[in-house]
Amino acid sequence: MHVPYFLPILGDMTDRRGQSATIPDFRSEEIQLPAVVQRNEKRVRLSFWKKLRKVATHIPFAEEAASAYFCAVDRKTPMRVRATLLAALAYFVMPADVVPDFLAVIGFTDDATVLLTALSIVQAHIKPQHGKAARQALGLPEPEPETDPETN
Repeated sequence: MHVPYFLPILGDMTDRRGQSATIPDFRSEEIQLPAVVQRNEKRVRLSFWKKLRKVATHIPFAEEAASAYFCAVDRKTPMRVRATLLAALAYFVMPADVVPDFLAVIGFTDDATVLLTALSIVQAHIKPQHGKAARQALGLPEPEPETDPETN
């Protein structure tokens, strides 16, 4: 009998015959965040705004970073999306970097790449209220409503 390689990982989620007993609801309050996600969330909550205030005028992705923050801390955001964003934001706030941030011009290219890649993966979950909260936190004006050139 062939036993799939992942059965030992599933542990009590399978019955004795290897059949799936239940599929966990990862949105449930009973399931705790994995340790890495918890650590990333703590790091981001403690350091994000301090770092963003310091560098916001030097980076072209400040609004996107702030939107990602508000999406990541929103408990209505799915866990996999929160985990992705928290990992990218934790990389942004970490003092040790692949490309040190103090290097002129190229210092934030790795941060931008990581964050914008994460955002492209989870873009559908960045809600208008996250963008609005980001603009308010950064003191940016609301965007002008788009006008249809055919009606003008």
